[in-house]
Amino acid sequence: MSNDVLFSPISIRGLTLPNRFVMAPMTRAMAPNGVPGTAHADYYRRRALGGVGLILTEGTVIDRPASRNEPGVPLFHGEAALAGWQQVAEAVHAAGGRIGPQLWHTGSTRGMGTDWVPDTPVESPSGLVGPNDPRGVAMTEEDIADTVDAFARAAADAQRLGFDIVELHGAHGYLIDQFFWSGTNQRSDAFGGATIAERSRFAAEAVRAVRAAVGHEFPLALRISQWKQQDYTARNAHTPDELSSWLLPLVEAGVDVLHCSQRRFWEPEFPELDGEHGLNLAGWAKKLTGATTISVGSVGLAEDFFGAFGGKGSGATDLQGDLNGRLERGEFDLIAVGRVLISDAQWVNKVREGRTGELEGFKAADLATLT
Repeated sequence: MSNDVLFSPISIRGLTLPNRFVMAPMTRAMAPNGVPGTAHADYYRRRALGGVGLILTEGTVIDRPASRNEPGVPLFHGEAALAGWQQVAEAVHAAGGRIGPQLWHTGSTRGMGTDWVPDTPVESPSGLVGPNDPRGVAMTEEDIADTVDAFARAAADAQRLGFDIVELHGAHGYLIDQFFWSGTNQRSDAFGGATIAERSRFAAEAVRAVRAAVGHEFPLALRISQWKQQDYTARNAHTPDELSSWLLPLVEAGVDVLHCSQRRFWEPEFPELDGEHGLNLAGWAKKLTGATTISVGSVGLAEDFFGAFGGKGSGATDLQGDLNGRLERGEFDLIAVGRVLISDAQWVNKVREGRTGELEGFKAADLATLT
């Protein structure tokens, strides 16, 4: 099948991308003292040279106490860290690429590779890291207001440093998602509630604050997921109506792009409604909100991404799940590629040039270095 649609341009609020491939954010935790350096600039530059249409950086944390859960997670605040990120943006632009930072707060989650803990207690909506799993403190309304402001300041800095887009990390059981999830949000004030629409208020306020900070011409993405690292089977929305009540207010608040993370992008979100080949999460999100959507989940890999959490690699495979057809039908607009780009910076160029026999899988050993 022709790859024409994969390599067709798309515009998002004035930002034109040359193709539909996005480099997915992937935590590397390799920033000493939280400051990205020349190695980070070279790492992202190589992916831009490899043909990726849009690069979304690893999660980089906002200016809040205990906003990161690993000591090597990069900061997106402070003079040194911001200077490092400006170097990254300039390197990608010099290679002809487009890039945006993923702004992050890890909430009460534990680190993946270390028992390091921050100097101050971790924070979350209700002092929980998962259902019946207490950790840290519940955020006060003042904490919430300060966190919203920190997201807005970081987004304004991203725009000032010359980035092309900004993404808020609202997925995978981190802070914003801890507000979404009933298992971690048991608040009885205006930031809690029995419905996903009520529990989305924190995210909506953050989005509105970011939109006010960057103006109307700068693109804003939000990453969302049903699954959490605390519970792979968790769901924020069990029906399309619930999905609409969750996502539509966020789009109305200022989100341009919904970056929809799932285990395997070709799996239907509501198969009971449209069958085993039905719309995936990004497809439903686009149908219900009209937003531009990115789909992501195990692209180019023979095994799904959860194995990476256990240090496992994955063999390569050609593009799965009728990717071209889904894009041609307008189910979603862009496709994010994760782990294969760690091991194969030229992966997108190889797809464009039809060199599918040269596609590499993911090698877990490559996580140990920025190359």
